[in-house]
Amino acid sequence: MPRVYVFIAEGFEEVEALTPIDVLRRCGADVVAVSIATDLKVRGAHGVEVECNQLLSQTDFDDAEALILPGGMPGAKNLSESRALCQLLKDHAERGTLLCAICAAPFVLGINDLLKGKRATCYPGFETYLHNATYTGALVESDGQIITAKGPGAAAEFAFAIADRLAGTDVSAQVREQMFF
Repeated sequence: MPRVYVFIAEGFEEVEALTPIDVLRRCGADVVAVSIATDLKVRGAHGVEVECNQLLSQTDFDDAEALILPGGMPGAKNLSESRALCQLLKDHAERGTLLCAICAAPFVLGINDLLKGKRATCYPGFETYLHNATYTGALVESDGQIITAKGPGAAAEFAFAIADRLAGTDVSAQVREQMFF
């Protein structure tokens, strides 16, 4: 069963975090919501509070098959300011772990030089932070170990792109059908 970590920061875009969690769990992945703060409870950009499973500071990520960064503001900015998270992303990029980011969050990958030579997309206005990447403007972009998506309206397609990679297209298609996508 794939182990997936979704990083939750104060001000995260709720649909961009919860949709991948839901879809990937339906596809059989072991998904862990990780608070980058010191509290398990984190409030989203629209006031929805979620209780994460674990804290970043207390989690071992050696078994990670995918790391997911939801967007939203100031959520994505808060992700970018976590030195521990940025180092984790760099370490896992070297290992070949699947790195996924949606909306404003691809800028976290960009400013950490993790998009070099990759096609990527993001929320309009964040293109300049996708250092050394080719911005496509697509709803969802998959290039090697990187999956990026444009914004809240892309949350389901983003989740299914990740599911295709981790659970396989047959499982992903079955869940997509069951959810009427």
